[in-house]
Amino acid sequence: MTAAPQAPVEPMELFRTMLEDEFAAQTTRLTQLTVYARLPRHAGYDPEVLDGLITSARRRIADTAHALRRMSEGSYGVCATCDRPIPLGRLRIAPTALHCTRCGTEPRARSTARREYLGVTVTGAGRLLDPPRARRR
Repeated sequence: MTAAPQAPVEPMELFRTMLEDEFAAQTTRLTQLTVYARLPRHAGYDPEVLDGLITSARRRIADTAHALRRMSEGSYGVCATCDRPIPLGRLRIAPTALHCTRCGTEPRARSTARREYLGVTVTGAGRLLDPPRARRR
């Protein structure tokens, strides 16, 4: 008895399944974290850590929903900057990617949350943009 050959699955259908699974998992996670936040001792979580996890889950849900919307509109897998196709390898790694590899690495396309701390500009990744200067007395 041999198994019937299966038709190849389209890559976009695989991405749709991945995105739908991610959306369901993050929605479940957000529900769980929200319940923890309402418990008297936050289920052992530090309140600030719990807030960060909730924010992260919400962001991932929003990114996934946006990718699913682009998929239904037919613009999924197309770079938002240059309108070229996003390589399948990049989509496998980051299914919610908005930019191709080239545009995603250019400084103008990156999201660089910057903040000032003691007079030094720091990116969201914690890298210093301006080296600290020695104080003169």
